[in-house]
Amino acid sequence: MQILNKTWRVTGIVLTVACLSACSNMSARDKNTAVGAGVGAAAGAVLTGGSAVGTVGGAAVGGIIGNQVGKDKK
Repeated sequence: MQILNKTWRVTGIVLTVACLSACSNMSARDKNTAVGAGVGAAAGAVLTGGSAVGTVGGAAVGGIIGNQVGKDKK
């Protein structure tokens, strides 16, 4: 069973990298949002032991943080 879980995790990472490589037409802020969501999802999954709620929550928080990084200050 552990091999199956590892396979799914590796598949998820590969798909995430493939999706992010398609971001060539995105603005820097859009890229930061996508990367933040990916990193947040991974961190949420690790911190909650693979919980779906933790993964989705991490993606949401990471996306928000990524969106705000480098935001112009007015």
